Amino acid sequence: MPTPLGKTLLIANPAAQNGNGAAAAERAAALLGDALGDGSLDVAPTRGPGEAVRLAAGAGAYETVLALGGDGIIHEAANGLMQLPAGERPAFGIVPVGSGNDYARTIGMSARSVDAAVAQLLAACARPADVGRCNGKFFVETLSFGVDAAIALDTVERRARTGRTGTALYLASGMDRLLHHLDCHRYTASFDGGEPVRGASFTFAVQVGPTYGGGFRICPDARIDDGLLDVCIAHPPFGIARAVFVFLLAKGGRHTGFRQIELRRARTLSVRFDAPPPVQIDGEPLEASEYAIDVVPRALDVLVPERPPDLREIPDGPHIGSARSAAGGRSGAVSRSARASLCRPRGRGSSRLRSARATSSHRPTPTAGA
Repeated sequence: MPTPLGKTLLIANPAAQNGNGAAAAERAAALLGDALGDGSLDVAPTRGPGEAVRLAAGAGAYETVLALGGDGIIHEAANGLMQLPAGERPAFGIVPVGSGNDYARTIGMSARSVDAAVAQLLAACARPADVGRCNGKFFVETLSFGVDAAIALDTVERRARTGRTGTALYLASGMDRLLHHLDCHRYTASFDGGEPVRGASFTFAVQVGPTYGGGFRICPDARIDDGLLDVCIAHPPFGIARAVFVFLLAKGGRHTGFRQIELRRARTLSVRFDAPPPVQIDGEPLEASEYAIDVVPRALDVLVPERPPDLREIPDGPHIGSARSAAGGRSGAVSRSARASLCRPRGRGSSRLRSARATSSHRPTPTAGA
């Protein structure tokens, strides 16, 4: 039976998960090929950094682009798709074969096995998702400055050196950084065009989704579909013991009650640091002296399971599979216009909820912790 994915490009990183990406790509291609039928699937393995950007940017003739690998290839593929005009971007799906899998976690995609992820994709719904932008480079999950960025970048180096993966590796890197390299960075920031504010931070995280570092819920209430960026700033004073404790609490998103933690929401912000801090964007390094950051609302149609955790407040739109008989197209595919009308949710929550989220740029002062 034809699927609603239509003509599909699978961009695969064979080096993902310490070389297991090659076998994962072969398995995904076999499953997708059987489901899509002859001529409806093209597979493009990447051979180096940046190639997924080029491949996705040239994928305007496809109806679906899938990225197989970790958060790095998802970041690259999203940047490539964002080079296409808004009305010409294919739907975007992922087969998570990485070590952190933060974006997969955010949209509810299974990282348990390739078979499970492909099954989800073949029964998925395309939902509009926001994309962040910093100095012209896009991010789908996370941008951060300071110790958390240092941890993320150190984790990449440790993974390459040791072959270890997962949250345990991030924890090991985090403990090392917190115990031996806990640096404070002074900054000047402006939120939504407001007056510049001076401050100091150990961590300055700007999130589209709630997590980074393999599931650390730095902005636990962040959503990828609200047209807002969530910001978490960890201010001094933080002794080493308190910093380690808060770091461990962040795994479950339970760090937000400490008075040193500032949470904000904004559509745009600019930030300049007195001295350059470590910076990561979806786990990749980024270097600049000043950072102009904004959100591009509803920028990508992302393939998500029927009840993704980040969209739980939105009324369910029809399952993408239900559109097969209602829309024609190559291989029984749903056209872009049909996909937009049939698979996107009918509304974006109640007007009260929408208004409250849009106008709240700063949460109430936390009361827990000292």
